[in-house]
Amino acid sequence: MELVSKPCRPQDAPSKLGLSGRVINAAVAIPYEVDLDLNKRKFDIRPRKGARAMYGSIKHLQSDSVWETIMVGWTGEIGAVKRCEPTNSPKPNNDSGREHNVTLPKISISQSEMRTFEDELQSMPGQKGRILPVWMLAPTDEGGNGYTPDTIDLNSSMTSTPQPPGSMMDKIRLSELSSAETADRQSRWRKYADEQLWPILHYKLWHEVTDGRQEKVWWRDYVAFNNAYAERIASIYRPGDIIIVHDFHLMLLPELLRQRFSGAFVTFFLHSPFPSSEIFRCLPKRKEVLNGLLGANLVGFQSPAYVNHFISSCTRVLGYDTSTGSVEAFGVHVAVEAVPIGIDVMQVQQHLRRPGVQTSMKIIRDNLRGKLIIVGRDRLDEVRGVVQKLQAFLRFLEEYPDWREQVVLIQITNPSVHDTTQLERDVSEIVNTINGTYGTFDYAPVHHYHKHIEEDEYYALLTVADVGLITSVRDGMNVTSLEYVVAQEENQGPVLISEFTGTAGSLEQAIQVNPWDASGVAAALNHALSMTRQERVERHKQLFAHTVSHNVQAWSHKLLSRLLANLDMHEQAQQTPALSRSLILQRYKQARQRLMLFDYDGTLTPIVREPSAAIPTDRMLRSLKKLAADPVNQVWIISGRDKGFLEEWLGGIEELGLSAEHGSFIRFPGTQDWVNLTSELDMSWQKDVIRIFQFFTERTQGSFIETKAVAITWHYRKADPDYGAFQAKECQAHLESTIVTQYPVEILSGKANLEVRPRNINKGEIVRSLLERLAPHARPDFVLCAGDDKTDEDMFAMLRKCATQGDIQLDACFSVTIGAASKPTKALWHLLEPKDLISALELLAGLAKDESTDRRA
Repeated sequence: MELVSKPCRPQDAPSKLGLSGRVINAAVAIPYEVDLDLNKRKFDIRPRKGARAMYGSIKHLQSDSVWETIMVGWTGEIGAVKRCEPTNSPKPNNDSGREHNVTLPKISISQSEMRTFEDELQSMPGQKGRILPVWMLAPTDEGGNGYTPDTIDLNSSMTSTPQPPGSMMDKIRLSELSSAETADRQSRWRKYADEQLWPILHYKLWHEVTDGRQEKVWWRDYVAFNNAYAERIASIYRPGDIIIVHDFHLMLLPELLRQRFSGAFVTFFLHSPFPSSEIFRCLPKRKEVLNGLLGANLVGFQSPAYVNHFISSCTRVLGYDTSTGSVEAFGVHVAVEAVPIGIDVMQVQQHLRRPGVQTSMKIIRDNLRGKLIIVGRDRLDEVRGVVQKLQAFLRFLEEYPDWREQVVLIQITNPSVHDTTQLERDVSEIVNTINGTYGTFDYAPVHHYHKHIEEDEYYALLTVADVGLITSVRDGMNVTSLEYVVAQEENQGPVLISEFTGTAGSLEQAIQVNPWDASGVAAALNHALSMTRQERVERHKQLFAHTVSHNVQAWSHKLLSRLLANLDMHEQAQQTPALSRSLILQRYKQARQRLMLFDYDGTLTPIVREPSAAIPTDRMLRSLKKLAADPVNQVWIISGRDKGFLEEWLGGIEELGLSAEHGSFIRFPGTQDWVNLTSELDMSWQKDVIRIFQFFTERTQGSFIETKAVAITWHYRKADPDYGAFQAKECQAHLESTIVTQYPVEILSGKANLEVRPRNINKGEIVRSLLERLAPHARPDFVLCAGDDKTDEDMFAMLRKCATQGDIQLDACFSVTIGAASKPTKALWHLLEPKDLISALELLAGLAKDESTDRRA
């Protein structure tokens, strides 16, 4: 079977990555449902329904000899089963001979039973890879938490893994787990994902406004659930392992893994949709969830639209730097790509050949002889569009009467995890309306079955159907549509699929419909049923070829290939090392003359939406004052801010040197007077720049002009991020074609701003002049220079130039950029955030304890 991409093998990856050849898949649950026989203390293990694409991809890698694959998953809710003893009392009304207690007894499992269960998992039919269950129940004979590594002491590693300060592990401890719970109580681990995340991901806002108490409890359980996975993976992790995290129940896991293993190779794939930022920002824990995902090296989605929505959310909610297909977060480059998942075509084809399928096909054809069959299979959730489908079918029978008594709709609805009582009523009412209006004694237009059906029956339905109908109002990957295409290899029946599914973009030859347009769906049904044989064959040929070539095996290898390609590209990029606290402290203490140069915004203080709100903290002021008071130190603030702002907030430190507007004005330490370095320059260009900036301000809501004594700045930080960036490009292009060609000025593109200033005024020139003012014997033997944006690169470049000329020693120069290690810079070191720089200044000023080991950013 030809794949869309060649198999990805560990030996083909760059050797510098040091791959171990292992893939760890983390999924919300193992692919088996579990009950515990309370009488015999035996586990009843059976295949889990649903999530066939996800489990199919994991199974493929497990059976692939190229990769050693381990699956980590929760056991799921473990049910309690009592076997009925022979008595004269009435027998239970079920075929299995087992009875679930009405009182829902608590489940308790011993440590030895846990180990027995793990052994049984490995011996399940067809199971080739290793499965490590995540226990959310504590073993009764050991106590503690429910985590179970492969050692005798089930809880030893819970306190052995160091956690970074402020991590989620500091707030939620797994010791909160119980050793005995009912199956109903165990479902709490899913609650936040099912009741908060699932609705928002599917564009559903919550029906009721609450005080948030219940949601807070769900959130704590969600964090604990993700932490349990992180600890389980930590117990088996080896450097070079690839970790693939699946779906929205584990959105925090990438960050938790990154906190434990900074060099881990982590991919996250969301099988669900991802909504627009306007919807996602309604989630109270939006920042935590986004940051959790950005712990991955690669975040994958089903369609390009979901990629754009996610990147937009990172920009609008978190304020991170983003570009097409990437986000800069936590000091790393996070790739964001569309990698549509497929199905296991070979497995579907094997199932279609089973005798049970052939038997069920015969029964269906005999019962519906002479009728054309439209088939639908959906979970009964609001987003699956069952109501819309039935309304469209009703409209179809109304508007196309010739099809009455010729066509039947067989609709299977699987029970949902949500409360769907009202939805079930709505579906029943519409079914009754259709059958009551257009049915006869020997004809029912709609056959509705609200239950899980056997796989043989399901595949038989897909095979005998004449049309497949999917009308989801919001969906990620739709398995039914792809399985229908495979099942129709001989019949070539057309498929109608909602344009709001993630799969629609991959199935170009399917008839795409808007489920909210009942008349449009009805017309599409009429077209599908009236389609010529030639058109059906041609459409199906292309659909089948795509489904076969873009199967789950191809997806697994493509996901791994994209991860490795991004890692390789990331490794090739310049990696600026994190500032060593011990080294800089050592050189600081050894120095006899020191020069310290700091940018302000984004360096000493975080970037904020309102520039006037970026005021110094007490920690920053104390550190600067202590450092400036040292007679061997020269401390300067070299900022793009105007002199009024610097005077107001930093002018009280007399020993501090100040430079405003990127070097246009300077105030030397111990003085109160400002020196204008641009007094002799031609400033006639300002009126033309202001006119252009006003033009774009009027057309960009949230933008404004800052007029300084020398420079003119246009800010769009409070504007829509995408539109603001677009307008900035247009504005810069206009300035370059008019102003720059007429006047000796230059344009600086900063963080959400454009600034026009005289060409020969920049921070680098200030650094040069400060060094020239010093006598040769007083040249500094310690230089600390920190900045965060393009204007600060002039300082870093000048320091390198001065080192080349012998004015300073390069090994005595600590040029530090604030931001990701991977961003292009002329600095020699990096720190992630302004707070990390303040911490380093406190250390140098003696306001923080010395540390024997480095604390890297």
